[in-house]
Amino acid sequence: MDTGIRIDIERLRQDILELGEIGATEEGGVSRPSFSKADLEAREWLKDRFRSAGLELRVDGAGNIFGRMPGEGRTVMAGSHIDSVINGGKFDGPAGVLSALECLRRIREERIPVSKPLEVAAFTDEEGNLVGDFLGSRAFTGTLVREALEKNLTQFGVPLKDILKNTEYSLDSILQAAADRPELEAFLELHIEQGPVLETEERSIGIVDAIAGKNYWMCCLTGKAGHAGTTPFELRQDAFLGLADFALKSTQYVATQHYGSMLTFGRVQLYPGTFSIVPGCAEFTMDFRSTSEETLQELKKTLTSKALDTAMTRGLTFNAKTMDETEPVRTPERLLKLLKDTSEQLGYPYLTLPSGAGHDAQILSSVTDSAMIFIPCENGVSHSPQENILWEDLEKGTDLLLHALVQLAE
Repeated sequence: MDTGIRIDIERLRQDILELGEIGATEEGGVSRPSFSKADLEAREWLKDRFRSAGLELRVDGAGNIFGRMPGEGRTVMAGSHIDSVINGGKFDGPAGVLSALECLRRIREERIPVSKPLEVAAFTDEEGNLVGDFLGSRAFTGTLVREALEKNLTQFGVPLKDILKNTEYSLDSILQAAADRPELEAFLELHIEQGPVLETEERSIGIVDAIAGKNYWMCCLTGKAGHAGTTPFELRQDAFLGLADFALKSTQYVATQHYGSMLTFGRVQLYPGTFSIVPGCAEFTMDFRSTSEETLQELKKTLTSKALDTAMTRGLTFNAKTMDETEPVRTPERLLKLLKDTSEQLGYPYLTLPSGAGHDAQILSSVTDSAMIFIPCENGVSHSPQENILWEDLEKGTDLLLHALVQLAE
């Protein structure tokens, strides 16, 4: 029900712009990987904002930051993350955290009667700069594996434990973070779409009905290096040509047989990598996603088969290691209905759409009902200094979040 309450968009805008100055880059973006100097400064800034709003501050063993309005029963939570990719944008993550903060401020200021506890959450390292995506939300839900924290290197080439030396956290504290988790009623996350659909369809609001699961593989095709001038084509075991052949065939397969699912070869490294030598090894990343668990399983099987067939045809060997994996999730019907009905009551036309990108809400779905609100981003650009939004879209998305939170916390 529309109580007439609205958020203060100017205050929210100032919060986002002020936080965007912490870790700002010359290109106009933000570099704020978790536990970096900029991130630690941003954390203190956020804690001060929570305190100033009259919220009870809590930080768990993974560095997840929470601001709480007390109540009785299960906690209604909203939030996102404030870390960024290197030279990313100001809105991916912070818009979700600071919109949730604005909602709780308005509920307190207007003394809206709610009975359940409300919390705003900022989760650590959603972007995966350390050891896989969603470190904080996975710690919060108790789904981390110690071996991965100990053995996997961060993208900065050092173990996680070395980065943690400059903080109050440890591998043990991260793994124990779930012990502090309250019992949850629901989790809502506002986020920029990171794609062009809402802008193209001229909708300010997107209501996410499913989040794609992802498999991220590190792969290698190995052949035999040879002289570029003296090794005949028919005798070559060219790892790059094997990769090119596999990439084209597998992309065509996904695009035609599983339209809506995605396959991406994001990074390629050739060895020896010299001007005049046939590549003997091609290391590459492969990222495939789908909102269907059945399709994901089919992709695992078929992509592996196509890689092995290509390798055999070209005299190569193929090996792959799973680096990260998430399951697809669907938004519970009760939260879909709540968001759709509330958006209509507010007079905000919406579009129902899936999310191809992963989010903390996806991880939180293992412990509570979880849902997402999307707002458009300019030209669909994200993870870039060019990332931008219209403030009126954020105002509508945050108004929807506010009214949904009030109803869940009644």
